[in-house]
Amino acid sequence: MQRLLVLALLAGGVLRAETVLALPFFNHTHAADLDWIGESIAETVGDSLASGGVLILDRDDRLEGYRRLSLRPGAELTHASIIKIGEALDASKVVYGYYQLQPAPAGKDRLKSSLSLTVRIIDLKHMRQGPEFSETGALEDLAALEVHLSWQVLNSLMPKTAPSEQQFLRDRPPVRIDAVESYVRGLLTQSAEQRHHFFTQAARLDPNYSQPCFQLGEIYWEKKDYKIAANWFDRVKRSDSRYFEAQFFLGLSRYHMGDFDGAVQSFQTVVAEVPLNEVYNDLGAAQSRRNDTAAALANFRKAIEGDDADPDYYFNLACTQWRADQFDAAAASFRKVLERSPNDTEAASMLELAVKREGPNPGNPPTDSRQRLKTNYEETAYRQLQAELQSKK
Repeated sequence: MQRLLVLALLAGGVLRAETVLALPFFNHTHAADLDWIGESIAETVGDSLASGGVLILDRDDRLEGYRRLSLRPGAELTHASIIKIGEALDASKVVYGYYQLQPAPAGKDRLKSSLSLTVRIIDLKHMRQGPEFSETGALEDLAALEVHLSWQVLNSLMPKTAPSEQQFLRDRPPVRIDAVESYVRGLLTQSAEQRHHFFTQAARLDPNYSQPCFQLGEIYWEKKDYKIAANWFDRVKRSDSRYFEAQFFLGLSRYHMGDFDGAVQSFQTVVAEVPLNEVYNDLGAAQSRRNDTAAALANFRKAIEGDDADPDYYFNLACTQWRADQFDAAAASFRKVLERSPNDTEAASMLELAVKREGPNPGNPPTDSRQRLKTNYEETAYRQLQAELQSKK
């Protein structure tokens, strides 16, 4: 009942696992054209903490908090407002800070200017100010400064499990500042055309930059251009906090392209770390398409064990049983579909075939193309549940 338990906890407000809110850093440079840096730092800190196992409130959550409190995104907040937005979002800790720029000497490139980043942490659970960390370096080295600062925050929040500084930095090589700027401007714009332009530009400027690859994968997934979507999702790095989500949609893209072996590989990567019912279902669908019947049936049953109220899991199980000439089992499974969804005409027609013990032939419905995939991916809810259960031990 994993998924049902998660939803029940969320709906009832029972989850109390500690979460962290990373706010955009405040611009103390007196240069409005550098406002994007504040968002960039928040993104890097949030992504780094999430990949390190910290539960992070995402950008949409943060914007919702601003909306609730009628705060203008990008504005410098008072200490009281920082606390209020953290409390409004049920955050345990808030990470925030500011950045300053020392102008470059006359005749020198602005990118050589000295940039200072300062981060602070508020512990809302105990209502006390946490540690403060700083990084200083050239403006052109912004990405490296952000990553090092992020490691300090992660090490402060999770000293027992944080990776070594050397390993953390090795997994996150420096990114060109113009690529970072393009990516952040893509996040900030409301124009779909501009988002595509900025994310593409970011990926082109630095081919090893993972974050814009995920965003571009999403864009092409929504357009049902699965081949291009798969290419972008496949470029998301293992150190990226959205790696498993990228692998999930890579699996779906490969499935729609007919690459069932590749889809199985992607779904297996995800389910080993994030065993969601939806992933078991889609893994079973891909295995069924490559005639790995035993494995497919096992994974559909795992999905049902996690959520036996979902008729789609029973439908996929039933279709696979029917194709394997397991007519009695298929009929029982189709009946379970109809118990949960009485108006499912497709399940009703398939039940009739199973009862008649009529197996697949050219005149039967093409069940291979009727498998029901799940496209919702709820890793955050899963990790919240895991953290909550761990905190009770």
